[in-house]
Amino acid sequence: MRGAYRIAERSLRFSVRLTPKGGRDAVEGWMQGADGAAYLKARVATVPEDGKANAALIAILAKTLGIAKSKVTIVAGATSRLKSVDVSGDPRELAAQLEALGDAL
Repeated sequence: MRGAYRIAERSLRFSVRLTPKGGRDAVEGWMQGADGAAYLKARVATVPEDGKANAALIAILAKTLGIAKSKVTIVAGATSRLKSVDVSGDPRELAAQLEALGDAL
């Protein structure tokens, strides 16, 4: 999905809409908000208290992208559903993996 992420020298930054208490942990693909901005839709089974949902999000993003959890950082929106996430690594490789996730159903 074009425009869904920003490439930096050694990382990618993109938005994630997280649904806590979503029944399961899953990355569901790309969606477009009412404002036209693209975001990755994700859900976690954990509750949004004491950073548990954010930790679960970092874990499923790392697993989905095949990278270490230490390379995934929530840089904005820690207490909201819409978060800005930075992922360290080869930006071209990460971009290809993110694009392969496809659109959410």
